[in-house]
This record gives sequence, C-alpha cells and structure tokens, in this order.
Amino acid sequence: MLMAAMVVGVAVSAQQDSTAVGRKKVAVVLSGGGAKGMAHIGVLKVLERAGIPIDIVTGTSMGSIIGGLYAIGYNANVIDSVARAQDWSYVISDKEDMRNQSLRDRLKEFTYIFTTGLTIGKSDLTKGGLIKGKNLAELFQQLCTGYTDSLDFSKDLPIPFACVATNIIDNAEVDFHSGRLPQAMRASMSIPGAFAPVRDGEKVLVDGGLKNNYPADIAREMGADIIIGVTVQGDPKVADQMGGTMSIISQIVDVNCKNKYEENLAFTDLHVRVNTKGYGSASFSSAAIDTLIRRGEEEGMRHWDELIALKERIGIDSTFRPTILQPLRPQAMTEKYHVVSYSFENMTPQAERFLQQKFHLQQNDSIDAKVAQQITTTMRMDLFYQTAECRFVPDKDGVRVIISAGNRKTVQLHAAVRYDTEEHASVQLAAEIPLKTATPMNADITLRLGKRIMAQGAWTFHPRHFTRPTVSYTYRHNDVDAYIKGEHDYSVLYDQHQAELLPINYNARNFNFQIGLRWDYIHYSDRLVSDRADNVIALDNEHYFSYRGRMTYNNEDNWIFPTRGTRVKAEYAYVTDNFTQLDGQQGMHDLSAHWRMSFTIGKRFTLQPMIYGRVLFTDTVYPIFGSIIGGEWFGHYVEQQMPFAGIGNMEYVKKNFIAAQLQAQQRIGSNHYVLLRVAAGQQGDKFTEIFDNKTLIGGQIAYYYNTIVGPLGASLGYSNHTKKLHFMLNLGFEF
Repeated sequence: MLMAAMVVGVAVSAQQDSTAVGRKKVAVVLSGGGAKGMAHIGVLKVLERAGIPIDIVTGTSMGSIIGGLYAIGYNANVIDSVARAQDWSYVISDKEDMRNQSLRDRLKEFTYIFTTGLTIGKSDLTKGGLIKGKNLAELFQQLCTGYTDSLDFSKDLPIPFACVATNIIDNAEVDFHSGRLPQAMRASMSIPGAFAPVRDGEKVLVDGGLKNNYPADIAREMGADIIIGVTVQGDPKVADQMGGTMSIISQIVDVNCKNKYEENLAFTDLHVRVNTKGYGSASFSSAAIDTLIRRGEEEGMRHWDELIALKERIGIDSTFRPTILQPLRPQAMTEKYHVVSYSFENMTPQAERFLQQKFHLQQNDSIDAKVAQQITTTMRMDLFYQTAECRFVPDKDGVRVIISAGNRKTVQLHAAVRYDTEEHASVQLAAEIPLKTATPMNADITLRLGKRIMAQGAWTFHPRHFTRPTVSYTYRHNDVDAYIKGEHDYSVLYDQHQAELLPINYNARNFNFQIGLRWDYIHYSDRLVSDRADNVIALDNEHYFSYRGRMTYNNEDNWIFPTRGTRVKAEYAYVTDNFTQLDGQQGMHDLSAHWRMSFTIGKRFTLQPMIYGRVLFTDTVYPIFGSIIGGEWFGHYVEQQMPFAGIGNMEYVKKNFIAAQLQAQQRIGSNHYVLLRVAAGQQGDKFTEIFDNKTLIGGQIAYYYNTIVGPLGASLGYSNHTKKLHFMLNLGFEF
C-alpha cells in the first residue's frame, strides 16, 4: 500500500484570525456517504480558494475522516493526494500487507477468495461485519501520527473537531469530542453489516449516520455562528436499483440517515449538495474518486458568489485569507522518531520477546511508520492476533511506542473455488491453527476436492528473523490423462504419499531458499493404463528418497498480470530409492528452472519474455518423473509440468526440454486484459542432441477480466506438435 502518511504542522489557525479581528466563528459540516464523501475534498478546495476561515469541523462517516484530517492540519490538496495514493481495494479489505511477507504467504492472497480469522470461546466483535476494518484502522493510525493518544478534540487539535457514531446497545447517538482520533474516525464509519463495530468500554459503535448523518447541531453547540454544510446523498433508490449486498446496506443507512437531517439543514447558512448520481458508498475506484472530487469542486464553484457574500456576514472583507502559521510538511514512511520507551498491551511475554528480538526494539532508539506497519503485520501473521496496533504517543523527548493486540486467533480459515473446461469444478479449503508454544508455530491443513484430490498437513516454526523450518505430509489422488502429439495415449490413476523435511527454509522479502529431504511413495490403482493395444504399460508401486534444493525470487508488481519485475525459480533434486542409489545405479539428477521478466511500454502494454526447461541426468526415466508440457501453469497437474502455448493437455516429451516464450499483455480499461503468447521448444534424449530434433512452436491468444475472485476468461491456442486448436475457459485463481 502506497502511504502518503503525513504528520503536519498547524496549517490554518482560524481561531487566531477570529481573536484578531473579532469575526464570527465558521463551522464546516461534512455528511456521511462512504466513497461519495470524496466529493468533500473538492468543496474544501473551493473554500480555501475563496479564503473562508474554518474554526470548527464536524462530520459523520466519510465526513469524519476527511474532517478529522483537515482538523489536524491536512489541507484539501494534501487530502486529495492521500486519497488518490491509496490502494482502496486493499484499504477496505482485511488483506495482509504482503510486501514484506514470504512468497508462500503472498501466494495465498492469489489463491483464496475468502479468508477469515476466528477466535473460538471469546467475544469477538470482528465477527460483526464482512470486513474487520484492520487496514482502515492502520491507515488512520498512520495518517494521524502525533494525534493518536487520548486527546480533547476542541483543545488539542489545530481546529476543534467532533464526529458521530451510534451505540447499538441502546441506539443512542455518541458524539466524539475527545478520545483517540483514529478510533473515533473508525467508529464513525462502521457501516453495519459491512464493517465490524468498534468496542469502546460498554459501547458497541457503528456508523454515526444512523442517528445524525449531518451533524450541524453539534457544530452549533461548539459555538459556530456560521455553518457551511456539504452533503452527498442522492435521490432515494427504487426497487429496481436494489442489486448487490452493498446497495442494500447503503439503502438501509440512507433511510436511517434522515434523523435530524431537515432540522439541521434549517440552520445551515450555506448548503452545498453535491450530485453523486452514478456512484455508491463502495465506489472507490480511481476513476470514481477522480470524478467525485471534481464534482465537489464544480458544485463548490457554483456557490462562489454566495461564499464571497458570506465573508461579509462573517465579518471579513473579500480579500481576507486565513493565516498560515506553518507550511504543510509532508513526512514519508521512513521519517524517524526518537523512541523514549516501548510498552506492550494484551500480549504474552513470549510474543513480547519475539517482537523485541525480531525488530531489535531494545537496541533501537528510533522508529518510523514503515517499521510500525511491519510490526503489526508480523503480529497478525506470525503471532496470530486478530488485530494489532502500534501507535506513537508524543513525549517531550520523542515518542512513546505502544504496541497492543486484540484476541489471538484460534484458527484462520481460507476457501478457494475455480472452474475450467478440463478439470471442471475444484474447491480448496485450508485452515491455519496457531499452537501455544514458546516459539511461534502453526499447523496448516489443506484439502482440495475435484479431479485432483489433495490433503496436506504442514507444521511451520516461526523463529525470529525470516527462517521457517517446515515438516509436511501430503496425500494426492490423481487421475491423469497423458497425450502423445494431441492424441490421448493413456490414463493413470494413482495415490501419492509425500513427506518432506525442510530444516532450511529461508525467507526474505521476495526470496525463498529451501534445502530438505523428501520421501515419495506411489501406489498405482490401475496397472493397465494404455488406450493402445500395442502399448500396454505395467506400473509397479514405488518409493523414492530425494535431496532437494529450491530457490524462488519474485518481485513482480502483480501475481497474475505483472507489468514490471522478475520471477525466477530453480530446483535441483537428487532422486534415490535407498538414500544413495536408484535401482542399483547412481541416482537421478533433476534440474529445472524458469525465468521471466516484464517490461512495460507506455501505460498499458507489457512484454514478458520467459525461458524455462528441465534436464534429467539418468539413463532410465521412470514414468512418474517424465518431462511433461502443456497447459498455462507450472506444476498444475503434476509437479514436473511445464506450460507451452497452444498445448492444453499433458504431453510427454523427451527427458531434456528447453523453451522460450514471449507474451504481449495489453490492458484495456482497469481490469480487462488481452494476452498473446508465442513459444518455441527443443527436446532430446541427450542434452547434446537437443537441437537435432524438430522445433516445437505454439501460439495462443487469451482474454481475461481480473476480478477479486480471480481471472475470468478464455484462451485459444495451436501448436505444430498437436496440430489441433485448443480452447480453454478459466474462472478463478489457479491452484
């Protein structure tokens, strides 16, 4: 997530101007409205341009967020930059920040369409909404750096501020005039059913719009003489407009938002109602944000003459401009703060020691927002806390760092589903179970149902730094169809039992290195597998021991449709049946690798060259280890499978195979992609003879629409190896 977190000096001191000239106090009131509230930013730009002083700010829901930031010194242009800089699909989700996590953890983000953490046996308010809101809370925490401790919003903020939430325990309006600003903003926008409520003592708080969506009365109580109000509500929806879940939730909130609305409008001196037609509470796309901010600015300019006339009522002339006490000073995520002390809340001693050792907290006398974000991500992923917070409390000598945690997860659940024209429907379920050990440890259980059945149990240790030793057992039930030059040659049904020990499992930001030992046992259910009478193959049950080393590097900017970055994977295995030999001879050496880079030309067109291959050093190749090409992914049906454009089914090739592929990727709009792939490959029984055989050539064209549940689209390909067109329909992430 690109953060434009800024701790700013006092930007506009309307209070000073009021004292100096004896003018009337002006309040700006910003309504709720979800994403539609982005229009407030445009109106604030016009108020600044007109030289309107702002002495008080009140708001509800999105109005509380924009109003709260304005009250601590962000001007309208800076808020505009902050809003545009966010990846809102991440911010309004519960996804983890994967930039500093292991590749395995990042892969989960592009496998599972549903993830949730459960705390069994404890009261957990995070169950009260589709979204827990942890990323929103963390964003507010960073944007409000310097104002995260308990404060009096009228005395301790540059501009007095208040916002509204609703206590669902007694259906009472809760007006925040003090407390922790990030928590108040988060509570004010907790849309029921969409975001989990916020617990504040005995109160359970949700969106303030249910009681007071336009809190002009609060501004009047705070001493405002002049009220400028901004609302973004559209016309009431009709039955035909009730489509998805968010539209229904939005309608429920909008209907309830009429509380106090008319009476608050009655004493508003200037009402700016922005036209947000065509957009809803969840319209957080870049294009929508741009349009909403622009509409807010346009509507503000329509009231320009009224604003200039209002200055006379305020008691200032038309040339008046509020005093700028201190210019805005943007601070990056890496700006250091001197640490006075560290303290921990609601954490076990083991968890405290883990964080102290991993991030060297006792030795570090400074911290920045980026490290704070890494700490909270580690607390959720390595220490399994549902929520985590790292806040800076100003002190005369620096900041006090308070690290606090919510309930610890009992289990983390994942679910994935996909469909394609070859395997048809597949479902994958997974559970991560943290174990109560001194060194963090978790058990992963995965079950895949479909044509390929898989069950896996893995135990991973999380010592400090980035090493994660792992022990795993996997059972696979495979029903494999093999083809020769496009013709179905045989089918094989087998069970595979696999146990792996990885004492070395080193993880850095984009890098993973593993060394370990693996045992495989293959049990064939059907020994007579060929469709051709002249090619009956008898397969015996087999077991193997292999020594393995793997290296993976991936810094691509997108797992599915990258526009820049590099992906590299290389693996070496020495395969035996008795730890030293294979069938009485030297073991088999198995080397495979692929390398891909992405180069973007312009803003939408990307070229992706890739080279890959597999080399086997052995006289005899057992069928279970034979080189296979076909499909779109590495290791999809069997682990030695390599993709090849134009070939859809699994095709056996000679034991040594190398290939090159060039893919052109064109993005259309925000989420539509057209892909064109061409590939060429060489094969041979001996590596020295690999170029003596016919060159395999294939091509493929594909269209995909990128959605939150994975790419949806189709591909059509042809190769001179199969001499057949191959069509494939894919819905969902690959697994």
